[in-house]
Amino acid sequence: MGFFSNIFNPTNAESLVLIDVSAGSVAGAYAHYKDMETPSILYTRRLPIEVRSGERHELAMLRALEILGNALIKEGAPALARATGSGRADAILVSVDAPWQETRVRTEYFERKTPFVFTKRMVATALEKTSIPADGKVLADESIIGTILNGYETREPYGKKVHRAAVIILTSFIDEKISEGIAGMLSKLFHTKNIFSIAGSSLRYQAMRTAFPHERDALLLDAVGQLISIALVRRDLLVAVVEASDTSTENYEKWVEKVVLELTELAKDHPLPRTIFLLAQEKDSPSLEQALNSAKLGGLWLSDNPPKIVPVRAGHLSGSIRQITTASPDLPLLLMALYWQHHRK
Repeated sequence: MGFFSNIFNPTNAESLVLIDVSAGSVAGAYAHYKDMETPSILYTRRLPIEVRSGERHELAMLRALEILGNALIKEGAPALARATGSGRADAILVSVDAPWQETRVRTEYFERKTPFVFTKRMVATALEKTSIPADGKVLADESIIGTILNGYETREPYGKKVHRAAVIILTSFIDEKISEGIAGMLSKLFHTKNIFSIAGSSLRYQAMRTAFPHERDALLLDAVGQLISIALVRRDLLVAVVEASDTSTENYEKWVEKVVLELTELAKDHPLPRTIFLLAQEKDSPSLEQALNSAKLGGLWLSDNPPKIVPVRAGHLSGSIRQITTASPDLPLLLMALYWQHHRK
């Protein structure tokens, strides 16, 4: 039920360009998918965004993106061709992080005095009425991530007779000018209009649900980009998402203070699970884990026992995604590949 579910018809095999855009860097990869086989990453590259004196951040990002795109074409496409027989990708998936994205979660309710049949059309009509982007934003993705019928969560809700229903919807928005700039750049480089965008925090949350399907109660602390995003999952349902910008990981003390502040706000309305999945760049992950363990977070649970911090590593995804390249694994790109694998089915 992802953003391209109605317009993308998967074939037996396909190749995909992955583009990750964050505040400090851009990254790209070629991924190949074939039915009944584990998806493979065939090429990866990450480049820093270097802002020149007096230059706007978004212009520096687009310049880095163009350099990355040329590297993907000159170096990545031959690697794809050697592995698959063709160097052409079928589509491009773009993940955009802060400061250019926003993620929201909301619940739509359906209730009548007499029983009614819950249908896809009913949900689609409700989404059309309520999906209103803020000024200067474009709707990138709108995914139904949970459905509750007569008070019970269900994965196959349509066609059933109910008295009341609720759908939990995860929506991502991207700055309109940034979205247009990225799409224009990639369309020119790769000569395709099959470009799909999504906010990074939304993508990674959905990929994590695929990677850890049995973790029904957890906090997902996403510190991959400049924005802290914390998703609260209880009984396998997304309950809340909070985001906070200006949270550079260069100052661990201030970063932890911001995390504690956001967790404190969440705890006012919701009991917190005792497992925290930490998503961060590989170079930052050990220090952030240590900072969290030193923060004595147990007080938020009214306990001396701290929560369990689980740093998510590339190894956690090795059974779902193969990387056939000598480059170091790039967690955001691996999660992008996993996200597409789940949503193309």
